Amino acid sequence: MRIGVLTGGGDCPGLNAVIRGVVRKGVQTYGHEFVGFRDGWKGPLQGLTRPLGVPEVRGILPRGGTILGSSRTNPFKIENGVEQIKNNLAELGIDALVAIGGEDTLGVASKLTDLGVNVVGVPKTIDNDLGATDYTFGFDTAVNIAMEAIDRLHTTAESHHRCLVVEVMGRHAGWIALHSGLAGGANVILLPERKFDIDQVCAYVEKRFEIQYAPIVVVSEGAIPDEGDMTLQSGEVDAFGHVRLGGIGQWLAGEIEKRTGKEARTVVLGHIQRGGTPTAFDRVLATRFGLGAIDAVHAGDFGKMVALRGTEIVRVPLQEATRELKTVPVERYDEVEVFFGN
Repeated sequence: MRIGVLTGGGDCPGLNAVIRGVVRKGVQTYGHEFVGFRDGWKGPLQGLTRPLGVPEVRGILPRGGTILGSSRTNPFKIENGVEQIKNNLAELGIDALVAIGGEDTLGVASKLTDLGVNVVGVPKTIDNDLGATDYTFGFDTAVNIAMEAIDRLHTTAESHHRCLVVEVMGRHAGWIALHSGLAGGANVILLPERKFDIDQVCAYVEKRFEIQYAPIVVVSEGAIPDEGDMTLQSGEVDAFGHVRLGGIGQWLAGEIEKRTGKEARTVVLGHIQRGGTPTAFDRVLATRFGLGAIDAVHAGDFGKMVALRGTEIVRVPLQEATRELKTVPVERYDEVEVFFGN
């Protein structure tokens, strides 16, 4: 078979490991041929390709980002977009696609499957918010980056007797904030799943100062105060209807300083969480996803996504994978509240 591979949405550590796994096993075990599509769904939409064989994937395992490039292109928002993709795939002799991405990329893959395109999906998101899989690659790396930042911020917060607010990624799911905050010893963790009371946050901050320690507050970019909405950088939306978030950390620091009289500063980790070399966990998981994806393609088991269930790689319908976001359960948040303000 002649198989196309693409990576869509935000970049994250481990994408190259998936590509490597797909190509190495696909060529060496099954004898398939591969074509790399550039920049997400823009690739098959505009016929943008690059060579993708064993030589092209050598040495890419530890590299962050994606050698194929990415974008947030949505072919269903473009006139005749689906027809263009089908025509380009036919002209290039592509028998199947491996689509590596998050909710939006796999949502397109699911729709294309219903329209007769042979697609197998691989789940990718640092937010760990895709249903049907226990973990997504990129999440472990993002958590470790955030945890290391929190570890470093403890010392400067103590030295200057400041409250430091750390804003991490997480639009609708607070997994990064929960895990990095717990692992980094944060004194308050705020998630999109539960609105927060600013007075209670300030009480935790003051309690921490009372015991002669400086507080660290970890907040997801999508966290919302009791009386308010998501904090936006602008009103613009991307091709999938997402607004650009940003500013909750700055707002929170300002309110803490105003209400407590204590100095508060903000650190926004932003795209630092996406970049750099993947952790060992993410390299292994991404590689196993790649191997599982090419097995599914070779078996003709299209319309599926590879997923992690326990320690096993399984296949689930793409529709199941994109049906709903996996958010932090209330009981998981209740677990960590014992550490707040202490």
